[in-house]
Amino acid sequence: QVQLVESGGGLVQSGGSLRLSCAASGRLFSPYTMGWYRQAPGKQRELVAIITSGGATNYVDPVKGRFTISRDNAKNTVYLQMNSLKPEDTAVYYCNYQGIGGGPWWGQGTQVTVSS
Repeated sequence: QVQLVESGGGLVQSGGSLRLSCAASGRLFSPYTMGWYRQAPGKQRELVAIITSGGATNYVDPVKGRFTISRDNAKNTVYLQMNSLKPEDTAVYYCNYQGIGGGPWWGQGTQVTVSS
């Protein structure tokens, strides 16, 4: 009952920046937590960052200080600002929604490729 559409992925050089967006629609009931996960070829999908409806955030160590997750509740959109990108950040990035009344829901993913 929740649809997630990611955008903003692409090809960037090492040290560059990208901003991912994820727009949620459907039956959204607060509070809900949104997050970004990523999956590189041959590896398991891993958590990148999460943000609660109140704005509390958490990041995995490899992205701390480089990535920033934020959300605009009026637009039902979560963002991931990625700075100082490294080749090891290359992956498909997935948006996640977990609400009190349903979920998890996943987006289709957006490819991020960081060239060296």
